[in-house]
Amino acid sequence: MTPSAPPAEGEAPAGWRSWHRPLLLAAAVMVPAAVVSAVGLLVDDRVLLDAPIWLKPFKFSLSFAAFCLTLAWMVSFVPRRRRLVWWAGTVVGAGSVIEIVIISGQAARGRRSHFNYATPLDETLYNVMGGTVILLWLATLTLAVLLVRARLADRASAWAMRCGIVLALAGTAVGFLMDRPAPGQKTGVTDVVGAHSIGVPDGGPGMALTGWSTAGGDLRVPHFFGMHALQLLPLLVLLLGLLAPRFARLADDRLRLRLVLVAAGAYAAVFALILWQALRGQALLDPDGTTLAAAGLILAATAAGALAALRSGSREPAS
Repeated sequence: MTPSAPPAEGEAPAGWRSWHRPLLLAAAVMVPAAVVSAVGLLVDDRVLLDAPIWLKPFKFSLSFAAFCLTLAWMVSFVPRRRRLVWWAGTVVGAGSVIEIVIISGQAARGRRSHFNYATPLDETLYNVMGGTVILLWLATLTLAVLLVRARLADRASAWAMRCGIVLALAGTAVGFLMDRPAPGQKTGVTDVVGAHSIGVPDGGPGMALTGWSTAGGDLRVPHFFGMHALQLLPLLVLLLGLLAPRFARLADDRLRLRLVLVAAGAYAAVFALILWQALRGQALLDPDGTTLAAAGLILAATAAGALAALRSGSREPAS
């Protein structure tokens, strides 16, 4: 496979055929993985850490599919260093496939895929996952740098992609915090080293579908929220474009850019807030007064920023 021809500087690529092919292939692999996991949820009644054993591979396959598909589209806008783009994207795609194969395989064995040092095989598989995640993160960082430096004609789209991939990197990095030994754990001594819960053991009462803890802090919340800025911020640009025929002011690219920057700032603030909340051992649905006050400030600042963007846009002629 060779890199596809790059688009001209500042122009959109010509259709989906210019998307990164290995990343598209990785996203396609996640579809049967999700189907197998869904079938497992229906026919396999085994439970691990108070959750159906196939829930984790099902969630991960969907998340990896969205991540790889979005990256495959985004990097098609990078007109230069196509060979580096191809290799970095290929590392992300291959790493995602390796991760889902191990997670699904461990589910089939009835074993934990994460933080598991119970047997030499479990430890080896988890170490492979750890090394793969580091390579995946570094490759995504490479793509982020190239995307930040790329020039796109539509500035709102450009900044939605840039902010989205930077926040996705931050969300992915939260996973590294989970690898730290929890209280009572010790490397080389206990079978489990690492946890996604703060203040309570992994497992226990959790939210429907996600399984996020309702008894204590859960690092999976900011991990998920940060990662999927990659999709949500570009979707905002799409929504603004769809609304432009009905609201003429949204045809102004400067107004759309300001609204995207306000949304990205609000997203980053919420990400920081829920990370802080989790690190304090506080469940997402059980915020204290300090968390609620911070959320109120973020909401007020976001509303003020959006209002300021709309007012400034109304004083300028549409471009």
